[in-house]
Amino acid sequence: MSRPHLEVADVFRRHGASWRAANEAHLSLAQRRVMTAIEICRTEALDGHVERCNDCAHTRIAYNSCRIRHCPKCQWSAAQRWMEVREAELLPVPYFHVVFTLPATIAAVAFQNKAKVYGLLFQTAAETLTTIAKDAKHLGAEIGLTAVLHTWGQNLDHHPHVHCIVPGGGLSRDRALWVRCRPGFFLPVRVLSRLFRRLFLEGLVAAFDAGQLQFFGEVAALAERDAFMAYLAPSRTREWVVYAKQPFAGPAHVLAYLARYTHRVAIGNSRMVELTNEHVRFRWKDYRVNGRSKSKVMALAVGEFMRRFLMHVLPDGFHRIRHYGLFANGRRVENIALCRERLAVSTSTQESDRVARSDQSRASVEPPPCLYCGGRMTIIETFDGACSRPHPARGFDSS
Repeated sequence: MSRPHLEVADVFRRHGASWRAANEAHLSLAQRRVMTAIEICRTEALDGHVERCNDCAHTRIAYNSCRIRHCPKCQWSAAQRWMEVREAELLPVPYFHVVFTLPATIAAVAFQNKAKVYGLLFQTAAETLTTIAKDAKHLGAEIGLTAVLHTWGQNLDHHPHVHCIVPGGGLSRDRALWVRCRPGFFLPVRVLSRLFRRLFLEGLVAAFDAGQLQFFGEVAALAERDAFMAYLAPSRTREWVVYAKQPFAGPAHVLAYLARYTHRVAIGNSRMVELTNEHVRFRWKDYRVNGRSKSKVMALAVGEFMRRFLMHVLPDGFHRIRHYGLFANGRRVENIALCRERLAVSTSTQESDRVARSDQSRASVEPPPCLYCGGRMTIIETFDGACSRPHPARGFDSS
């Protein structure tokens, strides 16, 4: 795979040191760590190895990745490893994609209280789906779902939302049957939206009353309860955006979608266009043009680009991929096995397919072939870099 002509790392390497110095009081430790890790990713500062071609003996040096979750270069391999596990859990049913988005006024509160409010977003989105699905008027079944947090829009602004991937059905109340949803339809969006709004606002007020929220700068006045309640009042009557996309064509399409979304970062290197001493230009899609996406190029001052990128750094230890209902970590293996039994899925067939895909995946992560003869490259030596590979023990965020 060829290296993009411009990377986010190039912005940090050229302008990061001076920008960090000028904004030291406004950067968190996690943000500074992310900048440093991206700057040294796949450079001589980290560990590396020497590869030699088995056919023509050509040698080359490869440096290790930083492996942090915010690095644009490290997420493909992380997604591949994650997908090896997930593909073994797929069920042979249609899958649906539901997106829960926070209104802009609530997003402003979330920005200053990331761990608490993002966690509440996960919790209420999952509770909304599982509650409505259990209702006999809609599906009458216990469902499972995987939720992925994104905090950005195409222009890198703060836009927190959760993508939920849900099988089209679930187990009956007595767990004796698999209950299928209607073809092409999962749950009513308006019902989901109203319950999501109520549950989230109740949870947000409870967090405020428990002293779990903080307010600074332009929203410092919200620390007073009357002001906070008045601020939330308009959100109680506005429609909250819950978007249900078309169902996936099959499990293979679910895997392709998850590979794109689960480990996505705020901006990929493929969208970078130009870097100068003053600005960064990148491609983005504007979805506000007649309800369709239109590709555009945006120019931001270098400092503003770095600020927007770093606002999406998550708190240390915060999990941006979570599983609920039938897929909750405690009983996921047992529940998936029961779902397959109710669906009359052959375990042996599932396992043989999984092994074949796993073998292909392992082959895909071998060193790229020799550039000169196409032969297989073999690692013949490893070495340490000046900074060594970022590791959780050294304080880098690798989750």
